[in-house]
Amino acid sequence: MSRPLPPLTHPGLSHNGRAELAAFRQSLDALIPPKRESSRNLLIATWNIRAFASLTEKWTALQSDSPKRDYRGMWFILEVISRFDVIAIQELKGDLKALRTLMKTLGPNWSFLMTDVTEGAAGNSERLCFIFDATRLRLSGLACEIVVPEEWQEEISDSALFRQFARTPYAVGFDANGSSFVLVTLHVDYGKNKEERQPEIEAIAEWMRRWATQSADWNQNLIALGDFNIDRHGDDLWVAFTQKGLTVPAELDAVPRTIFDDANNRLEKYYDQIAWFADKDGIPLLSMLPVNAGGIRFAQFAYQADGLTTSQVSYRVSDHLPLWVEFDLPNPA
Repeated sequence: MSRPLPPLTHPGLSHNGRAELAAFRQSLDALIPPKRESSRNLLIATWNIRAFASLTEKWTALQSDSPKRDYRGMWFILEVISRFDVIAIQELKGDLKALRTLMKTLGPNWSFLMTDVTEGAAGNSERLCFIFDATRLRLSGLACEIVVPEEWQEEISDSALFRQFARTPYAVGFDANGSSFVLVTLHVDYGKNKEERQPEIEAIAEWMRRWATQSADWNQNLIALGDFNIDRHGDDLWVAFTQKGLTVPAELDAVPRTIFDDANNRLEKYYDQIAWFADKDGIPLLSMLPVNAGGIRFAQFAYQADGLTTSQVSYRVSDHLPLWVEFDLPNPA
């Protein structure tokens, strides 16, 4: 049975563990805007948490333990998630022990929605999930998985998607202080090479473009977020992602997406994105105003005193870095 995380005052937590978590918490206080009640803001994030599944119930897992994710790593994950109103999670697996532990620790004011496990080799037994602060958001009533109509196959491009998504994108509608928005999260199939990723990226961009141009109420404030497995800003996959009008805030252009890029102070991958549609002048087609964005570099704090490699840290917390955007909300009518 999954239990809440032990408190940070637990005698089993080492001095190193307390010190690094305190330093990480202080860095988040300086980086992430607080949740405001007056002149409401909205804090949205996305995070591919590596193989988010089971949990070793120790403060620090030994090299002989499996899985390597331990209470210490879970506290890093909890510190990030608790800062946001809603966060899209990729790579949630069939085993839900870590998620249940996380939700029990967050408490009764938090909730989540998730897909079932995706079957098949390309699906990698993954789920897509939204975790949200129910004191700040309520569900608008919309939840759906995206399927590409057969009639689109030859309309999208020469590299049209001739099969369904390996992991079906997941869309959920929320309401924040009278402002409705829809989040669409996905994890694009990595494939054997980047050419195999392009059809899925083009299909989701086209699907969202058509949705955004509909007159239905659900099309307001449409935001895509997740792991698009884009290699470079400006490469063919980036063009496929943006050519339908999706735009990424400039603040995320130079933000590392993985702890391997972060450790080497370079940006070699551009996997994760948060994007929305904009007009020809770059003005967001949103009723919410994006005012801030960034990434969270947790690897410089996690397990540093233990001498773990970057790869070892990735199995305890994640290999991807979280991305976030803050919006100012209009006053409710």
